Amino acid sequence: MSKPVIAIVGRPNVGKSTIFNRIAGERISIVEDTPGVTRDRIYTASEWLGHEFSLIDTGGIEISDAPFMEQIKQQAEIAIDEADVIIFLVSAREGVTDADERVAQILYRADKPILLGVNKADNPEQRQDIFDFYSLGFGDPIPVSGAHGQGVGDLLDAAVAKFPTDLEEEDDDSIKFSLIGRPNVGKSSLVNAMLKEDRVIVSQIEGTTRDAIDTKFMAENNQEFTMIDTAGIRKRGKVYENTEKYAVMRALRAIDRSDVVLVVLNAEEGIREQDKKVAGYAHEAGRGIIIVVNKWDTLEKDNHTMKEFEDHIRNQFQYLDYAPIIFVSAKTGVRLQNLPAMIELVSENQNRRIQSALLNDVLMEATTVTPTPAINGKRLRIYYMTQVAVQPPTFVVFVNDINLLHFSYQRFLKNQLRKTFDFTGTPIHLIPRQRK
Repeated sequence: MSKPVIAIVGRPNVGKSTIFNRIAGERISIVEDTPGVTRDRIYTASEWLGHEFSLIDTGGIEISDAPFMEQIKQQAEIAIDEADVIIFLVSAREGVTDADERVAQILYRADKPILLGVNKADNPEQRQDIFDFYSLGFGDPIPVSGAHGQGVGDLLDAAVAKFPTDLEEEDDDSIKFSLIGRPNVGKSSLVNAMLKEDRVIVSQIEGTTRDAIDTKFMAENNQEFTMIDTAGIRKRGKVYENTEKYAVMRALRAIDRSDVVLVVLNAEEGIREQDKKVAGYAHEAGRGIIIVVNKWDTLEKDNHTMKEFEDHIRNQFQYLDYAPIIFVSAKTGVRLQNLPAMIELVSENQNRRIQSALLNDVLMEATTVTPTPAINGKRLRIYYMTQVAVQPPTFVVFVNDINLLHFSYQRFLKNQLRKTFDFTGTPIHLIPRQRK
């Protein structure tokens, strides 16, 4: 199921980032001791009363060499394109400003639910003196205080009530995959090349919540795939082309809907920070991942070029050490015929289930080879391991004290699982539980 998206829009200095942080709270995941995961504070996954959603903070977007009002316009347009619900944030301290009215003019044409949040209403007088904001034409203003958290629950209640009800994906047995990456890495060319070479296009299905086109095709072994195409869709081309952060927004829902994500890199340009950000979202979402190095035909190569490039990728994407790497060319078609089988393998590994008896055999052998650590004279005891979920494979480890199960030993246990079972292309989640 694809998560609804809430975007926070407004002129500068109304407290968009404060509200963003308040809504996100402690649900912003921090992957400690995991090198290479790059954060972009423009987006987070959050939840309210059991409703999961994605949250976009346009306040963190900086567009260089752009006029002041052009920046506001671009932020609002992105929200119109990407969000299911828009929170239009204004400030109780300044009242209605000309900039607020200009933002409102842009939002009028949005065919999306819009909630008017009046921030910085920190005291009772400010919370009551909000009648001027009715002039903006978005119904009842909702007073909130990002600094103190007052009214944020009311704002989220109203947002959840506006969530679309048609976000369920159709139930089919095809393997869903998407191609993500920053602009100009060749995603569109790869899409076209994959569909042309010995493939039979079965159908094209309109996305349930976007105008993206999902393309189904059948591989030679009769395995059906659904390609979620984010590559060629740019409603407002210049905005997306000039600001790479917007490419992240377009990839978010594709990641949510995918079983396997192809992280596309450009062999000519090498690895950029934006590549790490986009890949980081797929990693944290627990999706199967394949790193696809496109435009491989453009490089002058010797016997060491591929190995050196692969070593560079492993160094820059240390948290994706489980992801296979394939070097392809959309132009010449080299190795593209290998992609469907690789996607199918990663999907199988994402859904792999291991019997508890086998898991505990691995656990016993691992603790024999490398005994559990002791901290302050107290030794970690691991009693039992069982698998509780797939996509990604998730294991619960019962111990005497979860504080003794250090990250380094968790990593050791994950490595032992990978040595014994094929989890190529998929992350593994390990959850410690303290046995009572």
